[in-house]
Amino acid sequence: MYADCHLPGTLCMWTDCTTCFESCASTAGECGCLGGAGEAGLPLLFIVALVKPSALQIDRHSFPKGFIFGTASSAYQYEGAANEGGRGASIWDTLTHRHPELIADGSNGDIAVDSYHQYKEDVSIMKGMGMDAYRFSISWSRILPNGSMRGGVNREGVDYYNNLINELIANGLQPFVTLFHWDTPQGLEDKYGGFLSQLIVQDFRDFAEVCFREFGDRVKHWMTFNEPWTFALMAYPDGDKTGQCFPWASVRCHAANLGRDPYTITHHQLLAHATAVTLFREKFQATQKGKIGIALCSNWFLPYNGTKSDYEAASRSLDFMLGWLMDPLTQGDYPTSMRTDVKDRLPKFTEGQSQMLKGSFDFIGINYYTSLYTYSYHPSSDADPTFYSDLHVIQTGERYGALIGPKAASNWLFIYPPGLKELLLHVKTKYSNPVIYITENGVDEVNNETLPLEEALKDDTRTSYFEQHLFYLNQAIKEGVDVRGYFAWSLLDNFEWRSGYTVRFGIYFVDYKHGLKRYPKKSALWFSKILKG
Repeated sequence: MYADCHLPGTLCMWTDCTTCFESCASTAGECGCLGGAGEAGLPLLFIVALVKPSALQIDRHSFPKGFIFGTASSAYQYEGAANEGGRGASIWDTLTHRHPELIADGSNGDIAVDSYHQYKEDVSIMKGMGMDAYRFSISWSRILPNGSMRGGVNREGVDYYNNLINELIANGLQPFVTLFHWDTPQGLEDKYGGFLSQLIVQDFRDFAEVCFREFGDRVKHWMTFNEPWTFALMAYPDGDKTGQCFPWASVRCHAANLGRDPYTITHHQLLAHATAVTLFREKFQATQKGKIGIALCSNWFLPYNGTKSDYEAASRSLDFMLGWLMDPLTQGDYPTSMRTDVKDRLPKFTEGQSQMLKGSFDFIGINYYTSLYTYSYHPSSDADPTFYSDLHVIQTGERYGALIGPKAASNWLFIYPPGLKELLLHVKTKYSNPVIYITENGVDEVNNETLPLEEALKDDTRTSYFEQHLFYLNQAIKEGVDVRGYFAWSLLDNFEWRSGYTVRFGIYFVDYKHGLKRYPKKSALWFSKILKG
């Protein structure tokens, strides 16, 4: 019906989608498929981002005055120096050494990209690009080696972060600090099972207090946790298996239970978050003038077809990913859909905890990478319940043989830039338009060690990814979403958790074979151009 897709928003019928996609691919327009009415008589619209970079004209001046641009990192993925400076072991040290078979290339973060020793060079790189800020995390076990105050504060660890923070400020970069980015101290895992125990709430509070006291005179943006959703669902021996010990369990063996543990771990992260925020507001915020929030992750979800059940599947997917955290932070309890289906396996908040959670943020960090199609399904009632069966949804990046967007190196990452705008509009509408920072956004490529360096630096896909996502971010801001900054993941290629060093997310290439030397990729030069004019 609408075969000509040369204008933004032009639609075609499903029967003519192939023609439509092919037409749009060579234009500066957007292509969509308008399906027939679904169960509820609702039309279904899929929009595919195919905007030519040359048509976007995005630069620093496209964004509000004071908008912050930065890059992001995390301690275990960057620092290295695993056995230096008085640092204690984390669960990722234990996992990578005890079960290297769980890492794609059998690697670990013992050295990582050695930012512990090379932080001055990394700060200089960011300054040279014209960045405004750097998001990094503090290694809990570098500050409290066994995780608790009973072992004392490690002054060498405090000195390292003081040096990093001072170097950033001296070079005009604002530190954005995450307290927990998945590296639970092994001592607390051994003592009581880490985040499976509510005992961790007090130890996290103590850790946070040390950080606020030592660094809060200069750190003005804190995040308590990074992606609690991901941490809760990745803390298992092998993504979807139960009945095995956690791979870092040494003193006690806890058999993973995907029907309970993700909910328990997330519940304790939320309580730890709220406790730390209460501490910050009561004891530090008035004098330090800082802000505190939390970094959450979410995909955007599109209904597979135009049926009512598929729209419901998209909504449930958001509830079980974003709402799982945002509903307690804004309303004091989990989404109704989760309460209905998870039942007594979903922990309950006391009235005091609920009140403490409500409004426990000055800003929300959003980590966005990809979008997926969704449709409903009903799992067998005979199987043991898991988080995934509770969801009652199939999520996929493919529909009728076509991908939702180009696939990156990681199997889960499909490039769909409009999803960022749609996600932000959803947050604006449902959660009363909170202050937002995009705390992660990026795409990976395969680590092809046979490529000459000159070729490895040509990351056109990444450059286009950033440009298109910034375009849609800019559109969201124009529609009233209160976004104050954007952090690219990541400054450097690094240890990427279960993928090890098999994929590269950096805008700077790290030569793992020759002294971890850093080289700017095309995307870094692009960032420098748009930030410095």
